[in-house]
Amino acid sequence: MPIRLSISQVISRLIIVFSLSALLGYLIGHILLMMLLAAVGVIAYQYKHIFMLSSWLWETKAISPPEGEGSWGRIFDGLDRLVKKHRKKQKQLNDRIRRFRDGAEAIPDAGIVLGRDLSIQWSNKRANRLLGLRWPTDQGQRIDNLLRAPEFSEYLERADYDLPCVLASPINANIQLELRFMDYGKENILLLARDVSKVHRVEAMRRDFVANVSHELKTPLTVVRGYVEMIQASEGDFDPHWQQAFDTIEGQVSRMDRLVEQLLVLSRVEVNTENDVKQPLNVPEILSNLLNDAHWLNQEKQHEISADIDESIGVLGVDTELKSAFANLISNAVAYTPANGKITVSWQRFGLKAKFTVKDNGTGIRPEDVNRLTERFYRVDKSRSRNTGGSGLGLAIVKHVLHHHNAELIINSQWQKGSEFSIVFEESSVITLN
Repeated sequence: MPIRLSISQVISRLIIVFSLSALLGYLIGHILLMMLLAAVGVIAYQYKHIFMLSSWLWETKAISPPEGEGSWGRIFDGLDRLVKKHRKKQKQLNDRIRRFRDGAEAIPDAGIVLGRDLSIQWSNKRANRLLGLRWPTDQGQRIDNLLRAPEFSEYLERADYDLPCVLASPINANIQLELRFMDYGKENILLLARDVSKVHRVEAMRRDFVANVSHELKTPLTVVRGYVEMIQASEGDFDPHWQQAFDTIEGQVSRMDRLVEQLLVLSRVEVNTENDVKQPLNVPEILSNLLNDAHWLNQEKQHEISADIDESIGVLGVDTELKSAFANLISNAVAYTPANGKITVSWQRFGLKAKFTVKDNGTGIRPEDVNRLTERFYRVDKSRSRNTGGSGLGLAIVKHVLHHHNAELIINSQWQKGSEFSIVFEESSVITLN
């Protein structure tokens, strides 16, 4: 338990010293002289310990304070206690830092701690192998001064860190990295870089496989369709069950042909098309043609299809891809809206942006299914999709097309009340038509 030094003790000791000196001075006949000598002794005593403290603080490398006498002994004991307490906390802090660094070094990703100004505060060894950073040499350097890639600069300028940035490693161009930014405390940002080369290679193999298989399937499907149509067109009479069998074969061949065609379209749009030249597109004209086609498809269900098209708005884009995206949303509304339902197609300004919307009053989509609609082959109602010829690829195609055009797909749906699918184009893609 610490021993505290009280004012009363100090005053009592001073009274005793000066009383004794006065008594001694009285005995020898020099009271003031003896009291003066006592005061000088007290001052010398104090300065002696002050010099000892100053020397310990600024000159010596000793961890513990010097030994003191009297009141100063208690002060030095208190300092020793504080030093030991501080050393204990420092040791605990060093242990925590060591555990953090050991954990950061153990993760398979490159980890970099950045300041709000994007200056490097710390990085692990994986960052050296994947990004070429050197710690602590690069401390204080801005990350964009060391990672000089156009896609990374554009990513930082957008400052939208919800989606990752994918770029080639500056150390090895064959390594594809996925970079993610996230808040790390109040004053720092954590940058994680993950090697996704294997994922990209597998994805490329999958795309090539789907494209090759789809291409190879077109020829046998065409042959089967030709023979079925030839048999149906012959003058021979078939039993009803044979006629039904040929009709079923024709229907399934047509369905497979549509599926193969959509697989080929999906394979094309999944490939990075940044090198494709985007041209000014007359969206009202494109929608007019698509709506004419929708009216022909609508002969059986007799939907009430209305349009609200702003003739002055166009976009910069790839003609075939955007036609495919618009057509998929319109055909989905026609296919999945019950007979005599209402479908509204609109193309209007949305602030400085442009918005394409297809709205229907069909059965709608359950909330748990909405987030999965853009997955390949995902269908809310498989039996209904088979009846309508759905493949589950239409919205996957739309998602990839919009990714190429920096546009966003928004889905609003209420079960048993209808759905609204919207495509929002950024201001940079919107143009004004003459």
